[in-house]
Amino acid sequence: MQRPRFELPEALVMEILSKLPVKSLTRFNCVCKYWCSSFQTPHFISNNYHNNLENNNLNLLLSRCDGNTFQRYFSQLSNEKDQNYIVKQNIHLPFFRNDLPYVYGACHGLLCLLDPLKDKAAIWNPSTREFKILPPSSIQRPPYFSPFEETYLTLDDVDFDHAAFGFDSKTDDYKVIRFVTLTFVNSEEQYPHPHFMYQVELYSLRSNSWQEIPCPDYKPTGTTLGNNYVDGICYWKTETGAYLDFRGLILSFDMGNEKFSILPIPEFVGSFPEYFVNLLVFNGSLGAIVYPTEGIDTSFDLWVTSEGVWTKQFNIKSISGVVRPLGFGKNGDLFLRDTNDEVLLFDASTQELKELQINTYLDHFRFTISLHAYLESLVRINGIQENIEKHVIRQPARDASNEY
Repeated sequence: MQRPRFELPEALVMEILSKLPVKSLTRFNCVCKYWCSSFQTPHFISNNYHNNLENNNLNLLLSRCDGNTFQRYFSQLSNEKDQNYIVKQNIHLPFFRNDLPYVYGACHGLLCLLDPLKDKAAIWNPSTREFKILPPSSIQRPPYFSPFEETYLTLDDVDFDHAAFGFDSKTDDYKVIRFVTLTFVNSEEQYPHPHFMYQVELYSLRSNSWQEIPCPDYKPTGTTLGNNYVDGICYWKTETGAYLDFRGLILSFDMGNEKFSILPIPEFVGSFPEYFVNLLVFNGSLGAIVYPTEGIDTSFDLWVTSEGVWTKQFNIKSISGVVRPLGFGKNGDLFLRDTNDEVLLFDASTQELKELQINTYLDHFRFTISLHAYLESLVRINGIQENIEKHVIRQPARDASNEY
């Protein structure tokens, strides 16, 4: 006797599938055309992303520099703490050969890679392995007239830095903002004195083009830890005043109305020159990790803001040999770099510090190691698969010791 056939409602099937990892969904594309098309709908993409958000399914990338080739690459770490965050695979970026790209984001599972010394940038979805090269800027560089020298100066250098990557919910558009530093010199002088001018450029994925926007009165200073984008707004640390009279400020940019604003850094920071203040994203909110600029034993305070009110989340007291924080993993675990440029983990639940088995002794520029966290996402960026033209190359780690 043939058993009756039982079929689940299609809506329930899609709900179940939305809880699966992106890698599984990619394989299931070939099951049927309906599944393939359903996985590309905004509703399914949103459900899948928010399931990953609710379950805190963070993926961690450690940005490093190969000691043999001097090329930037990523080490993808395991997701589980009980595996001591071992390296699963190393991801190389031939598109940025001979460059040291900075990483911005993540936003909805997307990362922005940007070379500060060249007009070279890309958006990357490491989950779907889609890679989009951004067009070069067509914005004109203005001339610079020096009243003192009574002549127009020569444009000597263009730098692209202090970028941010985020989402404009009003126009359903992903945007990249970057500050451009123009260096002018008198080419007739043997040792010319540099003069600087600044521009701000904004890229739209929807139009696939750059535009110039008005430059704010303040320029970002320092670096952020991992991400500087929260709920439609990008943040940078900036400052005003002279030495020993610095006043820290927060520069913000709204991706929707494309306007800059200035916020004060709260008084909890103390004397500004005596403390490092790194902005970061912690559990979906803007945070600041504060630690002294000098001293053998380093302590860390984490402050997080909600509706304009800053609250101290925790304090880590007197960690010997630690140089600076790298960022946070799951459940408030703090990654750190020590005086030997090794990667450490402070376990927030046990208050214990342990060295991770991530061999960095062959790395070049070990002081530039950085941590980047993202959630898996099916968001499409109208790019190409990363293995086409070999823009991205993935190599499994040889063994658990992470030697390469």
